[in-house]
Amino acid sequence: MHIKPKKRLGQNFLTDKNLQNKIIDACGFESSDIVLEIGAGRGELTQLISPKVAVVFTLEIDSGLCEILKEKFEKSPNIKIINQNILKLNFKKYFSRIRKKIKVVGNIPYYITTPIIEYLLEAKDRIDIIFITVQKEFARRVTASPGSKDYGALSCFLQYYTEPKMMFNINKTCFYPAPKVDSCLLRLEVKQNISLNKSQEKLVFKIIRAAFGKRRKTLRNSLKGTVPPNKLNKFFKKFGIDPNIRPERLSLSQFINLAKV
Repeated sequence: MHIKPKKRLGQNFLTDKNLQNKIIDACGFESSDIVLEIGAGRGELTQLISPKVAVVFTLEIDSGLCEILKEKFEKSPNIKIINQNILKLNFKKYFSRIRKKIKVVGNIPYYITTPIIEYLLEAKDRIDIIFITVQKEFARRVTASPGSKDYGALSCFLQYYTEPKMMFNINKTCFYPAPKVDSCLLRLEVKQNISLNKSQEKLVFKIIRAAFGKRRKTLRNSLKGTVPPNKLNKFFKKFGIDPNIRPERLSLSQFINLAKV
């Protein structure tokens, strides 16, 4: 099936058959699974997912591709094709009758990776796990440890809500058209028990954003105007932390402790 990708939609079709199967194997689907596929494209992954799960809701923004998918899968009753932009889909309303948590798979446009992940995490109580292809650089930032150059606010945000893992790299030649950078399959296992309430979370991320907004300064200087000096001193003393520490050396749990102080 030769379909010309649309640049305006950020379409890069995953054409490597071995990689397609490797992705499906990594997802570890079970026969009772409910799957949401974001960016079905020409349906290569869809046809591999379908026999392994109960239902796959396959989302595709391109109306022309949706017509092709409907024809291709007309004899596959467990494939539900949705012609919709994921960021405009009312997730909780659409899946309100489904009680089982959903697994998400996506080959998504790189330029909206963060908005899509943020959107999915708004419905985190309905989602079990997310598998998405992302730029390798993005995956490194998500999984980075304190002290590394890639560690930042994004690392803390996604490590707070999920257990992220880089599954394997994907060469740019596996796509048509080939993007300019290599990719990675990123797994985000949604955490089921979050200890902080909404107001506490808001404070934690306010502190993290302020800290990394001036990451070259010491934590004390980067948090001026955000955390009172006496509270910061109390935090340093209580947890035995160097007062001259820089933001990138502080772990997520330490940022949470600071917010609690």
